[in-house]
Amino acid sequence: MNNLVTSNSSSTATDSTTERLNIHCDKAAELHHHQSLLPGLPDHIAQLCLFLVHPSILYSVCRSWRRLIYSPSFPPFLSIYTLLISTQNHANSIEYFSFDPISNKWWSFPPPLTDPSPRFLLRHRSFISRKLPIQSVSVSGNLVLLAATNDKFLPALSRPLIFNPLIKKWTYGPPLSTPRRWCAAGASGDVVYVASGIGSHYNTEVARSVEKWDLKNNNNSHFCHKKLWGFENDWRWERMGGLKQEKFSRDAIDAIGWRGKLCMVNVKGKAAKEGAVYDVQTDIWEEMPKEMLAGWRGPAAAMEEDTIYMVDESKGALRKYDPGRDKWVAMLESEMLKGAQQMAAGGGRVCVVRGDGVSIVVVDVMAPPYRFWIVDTPPGLQAITINILPRLSP
Repeated sequence: MNNLVTSNSSSTATDSTTERLNIHCDKAAELHHHQSLLPGLPDHIAQLCLFLVHPSILYSVCRSWRRLIYSPSFPPFLSIYTLLISTQNHANSIEYFSFDPISNKWWSFPPPLTDPSPRFLLRHRSFISRKLPIQSVSVSGNLVLLAATNDKFLPALSRPLIFNPLIKKWTYGPPLSTPRRWCAAGASGDVVYVASGIGSHYNTEVARSVEKWDLKNNNNSHFCHKKLWGFENDWRWERMGGLKQEKFSRDAIDAIGWRGKLCMVNVKGKAAKEGAVYDVQTDIWEEMPKEMLAGWRGPAAAMEEDTIYMVDESKGALRKYDPGRDKWVAMLESEMLKGAQQMAAGGGRVCVVRGDGVSIVVVDVMAPPYRFWIVDTPPGLQAITINILPRLSP
């Protein structure tokens, strides 16, 4: 899959060559109503050749290639998706944005047009030092909103909200048997999992419960049909084996999908915590490996469900987990990563929301030395969720 973000640095020679190519292509576009993608080749053959080139290179050459990478036929590259709130006031309104790493621009996408419209409580004077969470996962190329709090301190979502970036449409998932907030939320393959949390009030049964929703029976026609607000008859939540204890209902928890398992800890940062590992095949809860638990000191994410990355938020250290040695391996350390709030991984990049929420650190983790750069959020806005998904449709 295409890399998520490329750095802005390039040599003077490359800039000069690119400038000459831009001038040449722009002039050609003015002289001809239709410009061939590659001279001497039919466009459908030229496309097959250009599909093998990274979109950041195509974007910088000429307008016809730039149009190609945003056409429906070009494989969609990955982008950053965020839900944001204003840094200027204490309103609870949410802005929906996607960062296009090829054009280096933020684009807004539509909010859920549901009836009734969901009301998310993000700030409250009783919680001055923190933002109330909205929990989301990336599944099968879709953004899924799973849990939040409304203005009456109740679960804001009775069923998931799903956004498909390729058609820029929202739809509903199946109703949860118990709507909840401050829960553990994650995905493995095409299956979404929700565990523990709090419903309308604290309940021991809910705090130990686990539900899953399998999207694999969904096909693209579900999103393409005119009927966008129903859900497939075979879409449903299924009750799974419960947690042994209810200590995972104290905060919003990321359940990290990793090699057929879900890994989670119940407290953020350096505080003493408990961990759990859920085997999605056997429906059995296991103890978390000792050093995995001891070293889990901040937000985490898995790349293609194969490698877990974690930021030690107090030290600003990015690490990856080595299961063979049960050890967190240091990758880099930076002041930029201190106080990390959330992270996502995809396309060879790890994206970390910084402590202030107004910028995102993007780290190339493909090979050392590991490079990183900063992506600022849209002016006046602060990120509260981060996901990596295919780019928005034109």
